[in-house]
Amino acid sequence: MNRIGSIDRALDEVLVQLGGMVLRLSSPEVTRTPEERRALACSVNQYSLCAARSNDPRVQQLKAELEGTIKPQLRLVVSR
Repeated sequence: MNRIGSIDRALDEVLVQLGGMVLRLSSPEVTRTPEERRALACSVNQYSLCAARSNDPRVQQLKAELEGTIKPQLRLVVSR
């Protein structure tokens, strides 16, 4: 069981590093075109699938942050 635990921790570390990379790519200065935004959405969705079974709070926090980056931002429109 100790070996499984060490593999699990190693996978969590990889997910933390990968999540950090994808989070950097989510910056509007980096992903400007619609194609880049679609690629980012695919990366975030894939990360979320991989992170779903992790119990590491860092992985879950990154998952939530990344999912927030691909949600459309709502704007308030006032009409007269």
